[in-house]
Amino acid sequence: MPQPTQKLFLLDAMALIYRAHFAFMKTPRITSRGLNTSAVFGFTNTLLEVLQKEKPTHIGVAMDTPKPTFRHEQYAPYKAQREAQPEDISLAIPYVKKLVKAMNIPLLMLDGYEADDVIGTIAKQAARQGFEVFMMTPDKDFGQLVEEHVYIYKPAFMGKGAEKLGVPEVLDRWQIERIEQVVDMLGLMGDAVDNIPGVPGIGEKTAQKLIAEYGSIENMIAQADQIKGKVGEKIKEHAEQALLCKHLATIDINVPVTFDPEDLSCCPPARQEIIDLFEELEFRTLRNRVLGDEPARVPAAKSTSGTSQGQLDLFGSGSAKTESTSADDVAVLESDFVLPQKRTLATTYHRYQVVDTPELRQSLAYYLSLQEAFAFDTETTSVNALEAELVGMSFAYLPGEAFYVPVPADRAEAQSIVDSFRGVLESESIGKIGQNLKYDLLVLCNYGLEVKGPLYDTMLAHYLIEPEKRHGMDLLANTYLNYDPVSIETLIGKKGLKQGNMRDVAVPEIAEYAAEDADITLQLHQVLLPELAKNQAQKLFEGVEMPLVKVLVSMESAGVKVDMAALADMSVTLENDAKLLETNIFQIAGQEFNLNSPKQLGEVLFDKMQLVKNPKKTKTGQYATGEDILSDLENEHEIARKILDYRELQKLKSTYVDALPTLINPRTGRIHTSFNQAVTATGRLSSTNPNLQNIPIRTVRGREIRKAFIPHNDDFQILSADYSQIELRIMAAFSGDDSMIGAFNQGRDIHATTASKVFKVPLDEVTSEMRRRAKMVNFGIIYGISSFGLGQRLGIPRGEASEIIRAYFEEFPAVKAYMDRVIQEAREREYVETILGRRRYLADINSRNQTNRGFAERNAINAPIQGSAADMIKLAMINIHDFIQKEKLRSRMILQVHDELVFDAHREELDFLKEKVDELMRNAIPLAVHMETGIGVGANWLEAH
Repeated sequence: MPQPTQKLFLLDAMALIYRAHFAFMKTPRITSRGLNTSAVFGFTNTLLEVLQKEKPTHIGVAMDTPKPTFRHEQYAPYKAQREAQPEDISLAIPYVKKLVKAMNIPLLMLDGYEADDVIGTIAKQAARQGFEVFMMTPDKDFGQLVEEHVYIYKPAFMGKGAEKLGVPEVLDRWQIERIEQVVDMLGLMGDAVDNIPGVPGIGEKTAQKLIAEYGSIENMIAQADQIKGKVGEKIKEHAEQALLCKHLATIDINVPVTFDPEDLSCCPPARQEIIDLFEELEFRTLRNRVLGDEPARVPAAKSTSGTSQGQLDLFGSGSAKTESTSADDVAVLESDFVLPQKRTLATTYHRYQVVDTPELRQSLAYYLSLQEAFAFDTETTSVNALEAELVGMSFAYLPGEAFYVPVPADRAEAQSIVDSFRGVLESESIGKIGQNLKYDLLVLCNYGLEVKGPLYDTMLAHYLIEPEKRHGMDLLANTYLNYDPVSIETLIGKKGLKQGNMRDVAVPEIAEYAAEDADITLQLHQVLLPELAKNQAQKLFEGVEMPLVKVLVSMESAGVKVDMAALADMSVTLENDAKLLETNIFQIAGQEFNLNSPKQLGEVLFDKMQLVKNPKKTKTGQYATGEDILSDLENEHEIARKILDYRELQKLKSTYVDALPTLINPRTGRIHTSFNQAVTATGRLSSTNPNLQNIPIRTVRGREIRKAFIPHNDDFQILSADYSQIELRIMAAFSGDDSMIGAFNQGRDIHATTASKVFKVPLDEVTSEMRRRAKMVNFGIIYGISSFGLGQRLGIPRGEASEIIRAYFEEFPAVKAYMDRVIQEAREREYVETILGRRRYLADINSRNQTNRGFAERNAINAPIQGSAADMIKLAMINIHDFIQKEKLRSRMILQVHDELVFDAHREELDFLKEKVDELMRNAIPLAVHMETGIGVGANWLEAH
């Protein structure tokens, strides 16, 4: 045989396409037309990597055809249980084929055979003709093909470089002696991806032991009588299946194809085809890599404000306002010139100055007072704003220029420095720009300073533009400015116990980092403000989200007092109740075990008690004992209900009763929860430390948690105001259904009214069961409930549930017409809006995948309703806060949970407060349906609710 002198690469296209698709799941590449090009982009990069680094002389790309193979004919379930191919991959495959054709690379496909078989056959033939053959794939099955001149080439992935696996590497990977034993391993273990079952209960380690001892599946079966225990029994029972699985896992190397070196010779790409394809895919930089063109010259961009030399120098060095990011993650200017790499502080001209004398601070304050707006940021000792001490403040009003003001640990000196900027920070006429401004406002509250004037938060601006994405400054800078900011970890180390403190970092280092934050925030503001207008979100931003920041600052600063004695008593009660339940569970089970161990619990429920015939298992092979499993069993098995009750008591105790005292601020003696504006895609607020939204209210023990939230002294009481059926009322208003609107406006029970219509009985003959079912339908319709879902919730057959939904739509045709209209509009626009224009984007609304499309359709129905409810309560909060301030009341709004507002209300102001809160909540957004509130007062939150 001649010595190998030429190099052949054979690419397993589908494996590489899937790998690329999932690599970009969190940050997909989307073109300006909405096409997800992640898979094509990743595949192209992989192809270019091998062409440029490995320089093959010959290359081919293999793909499956839609036709069934001999494996399907011999074993019908082969690949039958695979999840449906993601639609983005289905759309990518034709583009990959176009790419391969444009690159002048042969596409290797043959009906009746898989790409593996084609690659295996050609690899063996090429090796016989003197080629070094590299099978480019992440698929482990290809190990069976490796020999002296045939290798697996695993492309670079997630920071790990490319790997070449020859015979020694494959043998070591599988812990076997001979390459042909790879198929024995695969036959025993099976392959869940291809639905090859293998021998049940035999994993990789057991398979290795068996093959090491017996050499092959055939020998193992022949000596099965010598194999003891369950393994031996399984091998005897599944002997034929093991042989079949080995056959299915064997790659056919006798496919009717012939390797002709001339056909697979590397050729230059078809230039115009590449240009046309990459233009469509928006692969600008990749086009240059493929065609070898010089990157376009980056021109100096025009200044967006002012004409200072610093600003001109900044833009001249490549810093420019960007309006979009191309599919290959390269920022593109309006003129379509390309910035070839991310900018950093080290590569970008900037003028950052330390302001550390009274004269310099006075001068900076003066120049800030001349601005219409400026960006600012705080550096502190803690992420907890109410416990944080200032280390410094930074300011910026021209891109590329920023100022850092160090603040010492001495409180009196620190206060003096803060006070030198009080005039500009409290100015009503100067705008303040920040990233996550609420934190900075809370920090300055610790120094007795209330930031006033128009607020502009870049985090919240981006939240309205792209609600379902992340909104951190580093990500925004990368996306919109093609800039990679300095990481805080370079100053104080990674998160964890060993992380340092900003107070310990030298001023010059902090100055660069902090000034950059203010500078980049200013630049982001200039980019995002036009984006808000383009998305018609500026009114929502300026009229709701930004005014709400000040409301949340006030609420978080006020905090809420908790009754420590009540929590201590509750903890003891919960512990005793849990022990009693534990004893009852052990009695029913007939043995003691660790109730908190899913493994032991599963063995008791399903091995010993055998509650179900075929219990579900987790990926690790344990029995599944989650809430969904136990909930399905609770009606038939008493022990399931008791375990659920036990878990609830444990959760209440650990998550709330025992945790709340640890959250008390030592300075104020209160709990200060953090409200998050930029988390939920619907627009609703969330909260952390503690998460008030998750405090259970459906059980007696859960509701008692609220008993611990009390007024801050005896002159106050807790007042709770809750919207009544807000989402149903909004649905009625949006649909314009006369029956629903009439029921609400006339004060009738909406669920009884619905039951009367759906079940066709007079209102006074509606039973409690009818009302329960109608209530489930009313709330389910908002979430686009299916007959299957309704049947599950009501515990009735699917057909009966389907009939209830049909009768509902027959009686409320306007609701059905509204839902159909919303879905149709969503298909046309690919987003839906709330009453104030808050958008929810629905990428899958036109998906050909029915599951993905159905989920998007349910969101299309629900998002405008749930989002409008969020808009309404936010406006109510703003108006109530303004009212409390204007009237100089001693009462304070302290909590917001779902559709409820909670107040620490002064006894002398109760009547006035109740009247105005009710009025302002009901009239926050006038609709055809009257809003109603329930208002209560008590010595604690439980009494008031």
